Amino acid sequence: VVCLVAYHIFFMLFVWSYWKTIFTLPMNPSKEFHLSYSDKESLEREPRGESQQEVLRRAAKDLPIYTRTMSGAIRYCDRCRLVKPDRCHHCSVCDKCILKMDHHCPWVNNCVGFSNYKFFLLFLAYSLLYCLFIAATDLQYFIKFWTNGLPDTQAKFHIMFLFFAAAMFSVSLSSLFGYHCWLVSKNKSTLEVFRAPIFRHRTDKNGFSLGFSKNLRQVFGDEKKYWLLPVFSSLGDGCSFPTCLVNQDPEQASTPGGLNSTSKNENHLFPAKSLRDSQSHLLTDTPSWSETSAKAEKDKVGMSNPALTMENET
Repeated sequence: VVCLVAYHIFFMLFVWSYWKTIFTLPMNPSKEFHLSYSDKESLEREPRGESQQEVLRRAAKDLPIYTRTMSGAIRYCDRCRLVKPDRCHHCSVCDKCILKMDHHCPWVNNCVGFSNYKFFLLFLAYSLLYCLFIAATDLQYFIKFWTNGLPDTQAKFHIMFLFFAAAMFSVSLSSLFGYHCWLVSKNKSTLEVFRAPIFRHRTDKNGFSLGFSKNLRQVFGDEKKYWLLPVFSSLGDGCSFPTCLVNQDPEQASTPGGLNSTSKNENHLFPAKSLRDSQSHLLTDTPSWSETSAKAEKDKVGMSNPALTMENET
């Protein structure tokens, strides 16, 4: 009875997370990132090069974007006609831009990105537990198969095949699940591992990492009761992400984002929509960029959000 109950729990959670991974539509950039009609016309009239970049810079000046191309240009998608948000990439299979795209998975026939990355992780976790459970419960009969302790029927070959299939899938799933757990701990996507995000100052492979606890909460949310269930609880809107300290002046005091509330030449705030309140807590509840206490940070910068600041043009 205990084995049957455990089996069906693992099976139901596995199917539920697999279903959510397949049928959750990938999120696309919001309308703020799409070019206006006048900007599209200006972009078509201008020759390629600095003129087009000037149009894109004007369109992106109020958008919460940090990353650039390798040449330092605004990341723009010719197919979707939009300025790409940070961590957004165009999927050649889906033929559209996907927010926080990780990869296109043929096993689920869907893009794995911001909207379903948690479901994909749970799918890997529950499928691994499912295979391990089957292999563990079948092990005693598998041993009897080799010691001639089973009746001489065709069923014993089914037992052997079941154990080998569960064991092999367990090995492959454990490596894939372990790899994605490492990605979550570092707040990276598969694409960002192969090509690190490029910020204005330089390439920074850890530009979005806030520390293990906050990286985990960015994917699974603040409420732990939803962590093990395939329900959406990730923080943010997928278009903007808090960043670690990417361009600190060593002469400045150690504060989040290197901001000085009394400086007149500091970075300006984005007027675009801000992060959700729950995600803002990632930047204010515990220190992530300095060794100072949370109280000292609050006294210095109040409730300012360093994820919503942009560097001035140089």
